[in-house]
Amino acid sequence: MSRFIRKSHNVSVLLYHLVCPTKYRRAVVTQEVDVVLKAACLDIQNRFEVEFLEIGVDRDHVHFLLQSVPTYSPTRIIRIIKSLTARELFARLPSLKKQLWGSSFWSSVFFVNTVGRYGSEQVIRRYVQKQGMSKEYGQLHVGQLDLFAEPEPSSQELTVPDLS
Repeated sequence: MSRFIRKSHNVSVLLYHLVCPTKYRRAVVTQEVDVVLKAACLDIQNRFEVEFLEIGVDRDHVHFLLQSVPTYSPTRIIRIIKSLTARELFARLPSLKKQLWGSSFWSSVFFVNTVGRYGSEQVIRRYVQKQGMSKEYGQLHVGQLDLFAEPEPSSQELTVPDLS
């Protein structure tokens, strides 16, 4: 279960869903690999400010649901997980090097997604809109990010001429 992580200057609940495929998408994740992987993740949890909430394995990729602190970027978290788990897996299970041709355990690609604890984007958007002292919500950023966007076609450009 996620929790509030309290530091001297912040309080956070940062949840990430990571998916890391094995090198060449080889189906090397066995029960033996699963046990070593989870033990390595517990070691990471003790050494770093990363808490594994769930770990799910498939034959060629692993899902991690984890919580961390704002000082760790998602890329840094992934780098820590991939490097330390691969080192531990190769040390405890040398046969993996033969299956992966002596290469790294993980592929260089990954998937990362933030996970909301309290609701969807729309729920948070409505919550933010209701904040403040005044009765009306003032959107401060409307149009600022659209300065360099392509202009939307006018209604005249959308009409199809009658060619009959």
